[in-house]
Amino acid sequence: MEYFEAPAEYHPGGRPAVFLAGGITGCPDWQATAARMFGDDEVAVLNPRRSSATSPIPVADQIAWEYRHLHRAAVVLFWFPRSVDSVQPIALYELGMHAGRGTPIAVGVDRNYLRRRDVEIQLSLARPELTIHHTLSDSVGAARALLVQGDAGGAAG
Repeated sequence: MEYFEAPAEYHPGGRPAVFLAGGITGCPDWQATAARMFGDDEVAVLNPRRSSATSPIPVADQIAWEYRHLHRAAVVLFWFPRSVDSVQPIALYELGMHAGRGTPIAVGVDRNYLRRRDVEIQLSLARPELTIHHTLSDSVGAARALLVQGDAGGAAG
């Protein structure tokens, strides 16, 4: 596994990439757990959550990094963790955009996520073929399967 954390740049051409999309603010660091789950896989993991809060980058730069890397990824893994006060509106927007584009996506929603039913209903309409997972482990497994199947043979854009 190769690991790219914002603001490090990933350029398509080597290993296919999986983008870890989902909550950052007000959420546990599920991205670190997901990245470890990819272990020895031949994949580049793109993580928008910066581990160093001591070197913040401007909001516009962070959003631009996420946009570029969402489009460079072969697969986008969405995880909506349980959160007491965050519905993760940007992640919901990104899910809608990539579900509509036909991007290879793996989607997981914690059973206690505040807007779980919204995600399930919207995806059942937009992408009825998708299975929505309820554990991070199953969601990572689904992303891994997309990469292995070759459905995500390169960068999405």
